[in-house]
Amino acid sequence: MGQSVHPAAASTHLPAFITAPGETDWLMIAMGMFLLLFVLAVGILYLRLHALPDRLAHNKVQLEVTCVLGLLAMFTHMHIFWIAGLLLALIDIPDVITPIKRIAGATEKIADRAEVEREELGERPSGPVIEPRNSAAA
Repeated sequence: MGQSVHPAAASTHLPAFITAPGETDWLMIAMGMFLLLFVLAVGILYLRLHALPDRLAHNKVQLEVTCVLGLLAMFTHMHIFWIAGLLLALIDIPDVITPIKRIAGATEKIADRAEVEREELGERPSGPVIEPRNSAAA
């Protein structure tokens, strides 16, 4: 144990990130704040990306199905649900019910007009007469 450290072994010039005992380690504090901000930014980015199909949905039914698929993807960690929700949100589902309702309304108008014209001419309907169920005579 009689060996001593060579005087040239210890340097007086130390890097700035090495702190003396009892002093504050500013590099550790800076890296801790950077890590906290980075984790927060990645979390926000992940949640915004995860909610992307919900923001792209066009109508109410599409939005509801996309939201359910997004929740399934988030809780099961199966990305196929998120991909299915994104594809569903990107596809415009055609509106089939509105044209059918318009066709039905136009057909009713045509039928009413034909009935009025027959009544004006004094013709009797060729088919059986159907009485309404909620008539005032009943």
